[in-house]
Amino acid sequence: MSLYSLLRPLIFKLDAESAHRATISALKLRSVTGFTAEPDWTPILQTKVAGLRIPNPVGLAAGFDKDAEVFGPMLKFGFGFVEVGTLTPRAQAGNPTPRLFRLEDDRAVINRMGFNNQGQAAALDRLERRRGNGIVGVNIGANKDSADRIGDYVAGVRAMSPVADYLTINISSPNTPGLRQLQDEGALRGLLSAIGEARDPNGPPIFLKVAPDLGEREPDQIVRVALEHHIDAVIVANSTVSRPRLQSRHRDQIGGLSGAPLKPLALKALREFRAASGGEMPLIGVGGIADADDAWERIRAGASLVQLYSAMVYEGPGIARRIAAGLAERVKRAGFANIAEAVGSG
Repeated sequence: MSLYSLLRPLIFKLDAESAHRATISALKLRSVTGFTAEPDWTPILQTKVAGLRIPNPVGLAAGFDKDAEVFGPMLKFGFGFVEVGTLTPRAQAGNPTPRLFRLEDDRAVINRMGFNNQGQAAALDRLERRRGNGIVGVNIGANKDSADRIGDYVAGVRAMSPVADYLTINISSPNTPGLRQLQDEGALRGLLSAIGEARDPNGPPIFLKVAPDLGEREPDQIVRVALEHHIDAVIVANSTVSRPRLQSRHRDQIGGLSGAPLKPLALKALREFRAASGGEMPLIGVGGIADADDAWERIRAGASLVQLYSAMVYEGPGIARRIAAGLAERVKRAGFANIAEAVGSG
């Protein structure tokens, strides 16, 4: 029995957002930062995506470490990479509370946080002081009240490039009104063109995070525009506004649904993006990943890397090492020399 399984009943007595803040505060007490190599399975799981050498393909998705406060401790828990944010140019409070809900019976979460964060300047200072190795990506977004959302993304690229191992352009949150419209082909072309002009040729790779709630032809359009503008990878996918059959009392809350119920939709979206890209565009699978079987399925469907967050609410941070170890076993069992050989093999 893990320590987290003993603590979880106490943690769950707090509302979800209070529990999250308490967790961040506890993690901040851990002073050591950086990545420590894990056991013998690590070499099998080492992979390279967009020029980045990543020790294992299990990453922490954006949303947990919004303000780049605890990326070091999370790397210590065995995540191969950590994505901080979403960070906006200016600090903002986000949507009114309550805005984060556990759906325990469904192993899910609904959130309508609204990009609450302390702003890019505060995170920049923390990231400039980081020590040790470890891949840390920065997820950037636009302020809710911005008159120029494309300008906000350009500002984010310029501000955060010096401290990011990669940047994620998040246009897929359902909790900032109108944000997902930037996924439309014309709007996306304008956004990525502006980002292309702003990015440093020697700067970090740039990823694009998309929603799972897309129309039939949209993956093809997004991949085409992303390739034209030299986007380095696509993260598939953010939370969903759809509602499958749910059991929990918070099932009717407004916001993005993540966790176990998102898995079929996120897997379907990943397969669509794999078909659209023909393997030309690296993909990162996220949404409903809770164990090594889920991660392996996503990798065989075409994901070079995977990310998780909601499952950690229920399983604790030890989930990263457990999934990585399970992936190493599956790589060996399948007869591959390295996890990269398994990508798209299904």
